Amino acid sequence: MILQINRYCELDERKLMDIYAESNYENTDYFFPDETDKAIAVRKVEEGFCGFLKEEFFAHAGNAYWILEEKGIWVCALRLNLIEKGFYYLEALETKPDCRKLGYATKLLNGVLSKLKSEGSFRICDCISKKNVASIRTHEKCGFRIVSDKGFDYLQNEADDYDYGLEYNC
Repeated sequence: MILQINRYCELDERKLMDIYAESNYENTDYFFPDETDKAIAVRKVEEGFCGFLKEEFFAHAGNAYWILEEKGIWVCALRLNLIEKGFYYLEALETKPDCRKLGYATKLLNGVLSKLKSEGSFRICDCISKKNVASIRTHEKCGFRIVSDKGFDYLQNEADDYDYGLEYNC
C-alpha cells in the first residue's frame, strides 16, 4: 500500500527512521564528528531529521512524504517538495537495506507518478549521485531521464558536479 503523508502528525517516526537507519548512521560522522558513542550520535541525527520534517518540510503546503508499506512494514520512502504548481523536487528516495533489490523503490516511484498523473500535468526534478547506479537505473526505469551532468538542488538553489540532474515530465 502506498501512503501519502501531508502532515507531521500522520508520520510514524520510528517506522520512517527504520527506513533511513543506514543513512542516519552514515550521517553521524558528518553531523556529530565528536560524538564517540554511535548510538547517541544516531539518536541525535534522528532527532534532527524529525525536527527538520516537523519545522521545515511539512511547513510548506503541498509537500508530502510517500511511503510504501508491505505487510505493515514501511519498506521505502521519498519526499516530494512542491516548488510551484505542477513542479516538484524529489529527494530522499530510500529503501530499507534488508528490502533492497525487490523492486520496492520502482513500485513506490511508479505509484507516486500514477497518482500525480491522475491530477494533471507535472514535472519532477531530482539529483542523484553519479556513483548511485542503482538509483539512476530505478529512476530511468520509471521514466526519468538524465538532463544535466550537474545536479541542481531546487531547495538550496545550488548545483554540484557530483550528481546528475534527472527529470520526469507528464
